[in-house]
Amino acid sequence: MAAWPGALRLIYRVPLLVLHTVIGIPFTVFFQFAPGRAFRVGGRRFDEVTLTWWSAITCSIFGLRRQVRGELADGPVLVTANHISWVDIPLLHSVGSMGFVAKAEIGRWPLIGGMARAGQTVFHERGSHDSSSGVQAAMGERLAAAGRVAIFPEGGILEGEGVKRFHARLLGPAIETATPVQPVMLRYSRQGRPYEDITFLPGEHFLGNFFRLLTQERCVAEVWLLPPLASKGQQRRALATQAEAAVRSAYESELPRG
Repeated sequence: MAAWPGALRLIYRVPLLVLHTVIGIPFTVFFQFAPGRAFRVGGRRFDEVTLTWWSAITCSIFGLRRQVRGELADGPVLVTANHISWVDIPLLHSVGSMGFVAKAEIGRWPLIGGMARAGQTVFHERGSHDSSSGVQAAMGERLAAAGRVAIFPEGGILEGEGVKRFHARLLGPAIETATPVQPVMLRYSRQGRPYEDITFLPGEHFLGNFFRLLTQERCVAEVWLLPPLASKGQQRRALATQAEAAVRSAYESELPRG
C-alpha cells in the first residue's frame, strides 16, 4: 500500500476514532448496566442497541464494509465463529451483543479491552486448568440464564489460510444446558479476493496491527449467521465437527465483489 493514501486516511479516521472513543464508549458502557437493560427499542434491549451501534461505527472507522447474511438466533445460544483478526470482536458485536470467551491479554488492550469488559467478556488464562474450569462454569451460568455467549473454537488467531480445526472443550456448557450452537462464518475480502493482511503479520503486535488497519483501504467484512445446531444429547467432538464443517463450507464459497 502506498504511504500517502494511508496517511490521508489517518487524517480523518484518527479524529473520528478519538471522538467515538471519548463520547461513544462512556455512553455505551453506561447502558450496558441496569438502565440499558430496563429500556427497549424496537423490541431490543437498549444495552444491545448501543453496543451494536458502537461496534458498527468502529468497523466503519477501520474500513470494514459489513455484509451480514442470516439471523442471529433468539434466546440463549452459543456462537462458534472462525477467528481471523481482533476486529472479529466488534464485527460480531455489530450484529448482536454476546459475551465472548477471550484470552486474558485482550482485557488489557486499549479501546477493545474496555469494550470487551463492558460486553461481559469471560477472560481466561491460557494453560490454566483453574481458569478453564471457571470459564466453563461462567459460560454455563450465562447460557442457563438465557444469555448469549460467543467462542472462537479454533483456539486463537492461527497462521495459515482457511478455517482451522474447531476444538471441542468449550462446547460442553452448551450440551449441559441444551443450548443451540450457532456456527458463524467470518471472512474478509477486497475486489473478490481474500484480504489476508487483516490478520497479524509475522512479528506484529497489537498496536502495530491496530494502526496499520486504521490506514487500510476499505474491505468487505462478511458475517454469515448459519442455522443453529441442536446440542442436546450430542458429544462435544461431534458437535464441534458439525460446526466446523458448516463454517468451512461457507468460507470456501464464492467471494463477493466489492
